[in-house]
Amino acid sequence: MARGTLRIFLGSAPGVGKTYAMLREGHRLRESGEDVVIAFARDRGRRDTRALLAGLEQIPAKRVPYQGLHLEELDLAAVIRRGPATAIVDDYAHANPKGSPNAHRWQDVDELLDAGINVLTTLDIQHLASLSDVVSAITDVRPAESVPDEVARQAGQIQLVDISPELLRQRLADGKIVAADRVDSALADYYRPGNLAALRELALLWLADRVDEGLAAYRTGNGIDASWAARERIVVGLPGGPEGETLIRRGARILNRVNGGDLLAVHVRAAESAAAESPQELESQRRLVQDLGGSYHLVAGEDPAAALLDFARSVNATQIVVGIPRSGRLTRLLAGLRGGSTGARVVRDAGAIDVHIVSGPPEGRGPVVRRRQDLGRARVTTGFVMAILLPAVLQLLLAVNPDKNLAATVLVQLSGSVAVALVGGLWPAIVAALWSSLLVNYFSTPPLGNLTISDSENVLALLVFVGVSAAVATVVDLSARRSKEAALARAEAATLADLSRGAAGSEDTIVGLLQQALDVFQVRGAALLTRPDDDAFRAGAAATATATSGQGGGWRVVASAGEVSGVSPGAGDSPGIGGIHGENVERIDATTCLVLSGRVLPASDRRLLGAFGVHLAAQLERRQLLASRSEVLKLAEGNTMRTSILRAVSHDLRTPLAGIKLAVGGLRQEGVRYTREEEGELLATIEDCSDRLEVLVGNLLDMSRLTSDSIKPLLRPVRWYEVIPGGLHGIAPGRVRVELPANMPEVDADHGMLERVIANIVENAVKYAPGSDIVLAGSAGGLGPATASGRPAGELRIIDHGTGIPAERVVDMFRPFQRLDDATQATGVGLGLAVAKGFTEAMGGRLSAEATPGGGLTMVISLPLSSGVPFRAEPDQAPLVPQSAVIGRLHKPPLLASGTDPV
Repeated sequence: MARGTLRIFLGSAPGVGKTYAMLREGHRLRESGEDVVIAFARDRGRRDTRALLAGLEQIPAKRVPYQGLHLEELDLAAVIRRGPATAIVDDYAHANPKGSPNAHRWQDVDELLDAGINVLTTLDIQHLASLSDVVSAITDVRPAESVPDEVARQAGQIQLVDISPELLRQRLADGKIVAADRVDSALADYYRPGNLAALRELALLWLADRVDEGLAAYRTGNGIDASWAARERIVVGLPGGPEGETLIRRGARILNRVNGGDLLAVHVRAAESAAAESPQELESQRRLVQDLGGSYHLVAGEDPAAALLDFARSVNATQIVVGIPRSGRLTRLLAGLRGGSTGARVVRDAGAIDVHIVSGPPEGRGPVVRRRQDLGRARVTTGFVMAILLPAVLQLLLAVNPDKNLAATVLVQLSGSVAVALVGGLWPAIVAALWSSLLVNYFSTPPLGNLTISDSENVLALLVFVGVSAAVATVVDLSARRSKEAALARAEAATLADLSRGAAGSEDTIVGLLQQALDVFQVRGAALLTRPDDDAFRAGAAATATATSGQGGGWRVVASAGEVSGVSPGAGDSPGIGGIHGENVERIDATTCLVLSGRVLPASDRRLLGAFGVHLAAQLERRQLLASRSEVLKLAEGNTMRTSILRAVSHDLRTPLAGIKLAVGGLRQEGVRYTREEEGELLATIEDCSDRLEVLVGNLLDMSRLTSDSIKPLLRPVRWYEVIPGGLHGIAPGRVRVELPANMPEVDADHGMLERVIANIVENAVKYAPGSDIVLAGSAGGLGPATASGRPAGELRIIDHGTGIPAERVVDMFRPFQRLDDATQATGVGLGLAVAKGFTEAMGGRLSAEATPGGGLTMVISLPLSSGVPFRAEPDQAPLVPQSAVIGRLHKPPLLASGTDPV
């Protein structure tokens, strides 16, 4: 059986018309003769949608019991038994209730597809897993349901249902999306114009990427190599030097002339040119292209032109930007012998891709290309000595057997030249070849004893000997140098890996890297400096900044290790870069420098120093990103808190105020006489509403203090039975049973805070476990697991036997403005447990939840055991406080916990 096809109607926000468009497509398919049924869809109170539902066959929904309710869900088995050609399934991201065959509706749809049934479904952009965090940052609403992107990508067709934000807000205002009493709050919250515009752009960009994937798959499947200009894509080839910045900016200017497109910077790393690369320049260019909205790519290949063109074709590029230096005639001639320069070969083989050639600086004025890796002074010196001695020694050995012919003599001397090349490189081998040719001419070619050559064939043999010796020496020298370069590269890579591992174990990664550099480079001090005008970019490094007295052209030390007396900003005319003292100054980018002091590094270590600097810059950037992320999270949390507080003020605080106003208005009404019982009832209403209002305001103020870190608990030894009476104020007698053992030890706590913690937890238990016994108990000896600080803890357990809470919702239970099972807002603003947890943690303790055996929830308050002088028991204090005595001595807890700062 062939698998069915999936068609998704994608929308930027609820209400754009996804379900309407899906149902209209269902009607069109039915009119064309296809068997179409509605497997699951709801009208959501919308008249037009209801009319479309009525015109199609519907499979009855399955009723699923869930927490005392009966929910209507997709009847998967009934749809498969019916076996239609096309099934309409609304809300692709829906999460099924517990006990369903699948956890998510998209899994139900997958089973329908496996059964050969085509499916039409709907999906909001907010429910894509890869975008849920972005949508949450935009709207301050965290989507509760999500669909993996790879699942959505498998759809045979994705159709965007798109309307403008203005039209969507008009539909909302007309009451076509939500109920009339929710229109104003929706317009001011989720459906703000900026939110809708951002969500619409997300939907368009996500769908555009999927279209690109489909186009790439089609071109690959049909073997199409030519670029199709469906979307402007500019590929910039980076040579590895400072000229790359010019190329990137030129590509960005070209892209700005069109409406939209992609900028891709590519560096091709070849073995023979790797030593000439500048890690600092490549890192700087990577940041630049990302700042311009593009992407950076690194490609390995021995032929830069071919690798660049292969990459451009793979991304369907429309234009390529490459640089070409202004070179002399000899350089152009040599490049022509090799097939042309990289830019010329790109132009020749680009095909339909447009190529922009950017002229670079003249040779000798541009970036300094690193010279070939030196073999070392000792080896070169040894090579020159061998070049003088070895040919003479070989000639003496040949003189022992005078019958040797010229060919044998030449081969022996050639082997000597090869040996010299292996040891000393090219130039000692050239000297050895010339010296050997003179010896062969003098001792082995007639007439012997002079440098005259009588036979022209011998002249040719000597010339061939010199040429072959030079060629072999060149090859051997190149191989030896590349071998040493490879060994050096492996050593550098191993060194950088060791640096990273060592720094990873340090609390401050940057300082750890600098400390590792002291051993690697054998220096006494290392420092990282930045310019003050880069403070915004380096905000994350401010914690480790070291103040310096010198001005130094604006440089400041952000991290250092070792003796840094010689590593500091100096006068403008000081050695180094921009007035920086130090033997070794490595410029990482325009605003960051690495300075080492203690010895001057050899040229062979400069490349490693540059790579090390790039690694430090990456760590600085990572620190800044972490700091920025932390700030963004704080701002988001603050914004969410402000929004929730405004909602609480606008609704939850209005309820007790309305009760007070109603009761006071009744008492003041002229011409109405109330009996004593009626007056007492009205006064009780005022008192009850005032108490509720006081609790609500107190929790709001306490939550505000917790979020602003202004809570300062006054810790002292406290016994549990001292705070329980205040915590049980307002609880009906007989509702709570206290069972504390006589030997409960003291804990370090703030008396007022601990009362509030107990009061909030008990109030929550009374609210959500009606009719259940609530017990306050402590374990024998009162000892619980250690707190986060590692100190032994005393614990109090508040036990109820209500319905309990699923394990996966325990974390959500402690978040602000959360109510179990969406309880009505008349029961409170959902801050009680959040405040209790915040107060407990502020006192160094822990508040946790666990299931009660037999059903229910047990809240465990764990606080550090007191380390102070224990209280003496007063004569009127009993080790165990009966519940009746507790209720008889209740007092109202203060609104402000002791030790807290006033707001």
